[in-house]
Amino acid sequence: MLATRYTNYEVIVADNGSTDESLEYLHQYHPEVRIIALPSNGGFSKGYNDALKQVQADYYVLLNSDVEVEPGWLSPVIDLMESDAGIGACQPKILTERHRNLFEYAGAAGGWIDYLGYPFARGRIFDVCEEDHGQYDEVVPVFWASGAAMFVRATVYHACGGLDEYFFAHMEEIDLCWRMQLAGYRIMVCPQSVVYHVGGGTLPKGNARKVYLNFRNNLIMLCKNLPLGQLLWKLPARWMLDIATAAKALLSGDRVYCRAVLKAHFGLIRWALFERKKSVWPVSRKGSVNGWLNRSVVWLHFAKGKRKFSEIVDDKPVKYKR
Repeated sequence: MLATRYTNYEVIVADNGSTDESLEYLHQYHPEVRIIALPSNGGFSKGYNDALKQVQADYYVLLNSDVEVEPGWLSPVIDLMESDAGIGACQPKILTERHRNLFEYAGAAGGWIDYLGYPFARGRIFDVCEEDHGQYDEVVPVFWASGAAMFVRATVYHACGGLDEYFFAHMEEIDLCWRMQLAGYRIMVCPQSVVYHVGGGTLPKGNARKVYLNFRNNLIMLCKNLPLGQLLWKLPARWMLDIATAAKALLSGDRVYCRAVLKAHFGLIRWALFERKKSVWPVSRKGSVNGWLNRSVVWLHFAKGKRKFSEIVDDKPVKYKR
């Protein structure tokens, strides 16, 4: 990050109550980095919200600590956002740090979502990550920008309420991007900027806590952002699909995954009955969304065998009607 050629920027490390020696390392070897030391680990969402209240800037770049950047990565995205005030957030192309010709799971070349709330990305369908051959190098609107490397217009971030702290971690950036679009802003991907992500550093894949948060937060996100008419039939559909997922995990011997999925649905009920007011809701519902697939990506991938983004959608923005 410090090798970035862009001149008008500040590097800030928000320390979310770490217990290792990372702060001492920064003080000793990178005194030019500003540190915002938070007293405890409030999660990904609260950590960013608390830190950004102390930052004055036109744009925020939410960057995971396990992301490697190239020297010229900032300029293409900032130039794009400067050219259009209607852009609320943007992400670069995200490749894996180990295999630099592969798209990375968390965002790839811009996030989409299907009509039942399952997220996927240009270059990544569930666990299948494509090789990057420049096939997704267009600057286009998407549904969500990855929280691993997310550029956000500061005024829009705060106007829309920031990240939902109830989520703690996982799905929070998708929820924010959805709320931004409903408020009338677009989410973009700028593949001319490239970063490399290690991934899985906070909670490893298959971790019970990670599975629980992903499923629970995804369901809460649907409840907050979908029109009521759609929610009334889509939520039961999701319950059936999630129960099928839990049953499959149980039959394969993965009781931890099964319990986490079922626990997530009880978590949704608890939120709906007692804790809805703790969440951040859309400030407006007049905007439309891009990157919306009016079909089931689950069916297309697992039943039809579609493994590439280009096999599922024609890579053109799709809007749903409210």
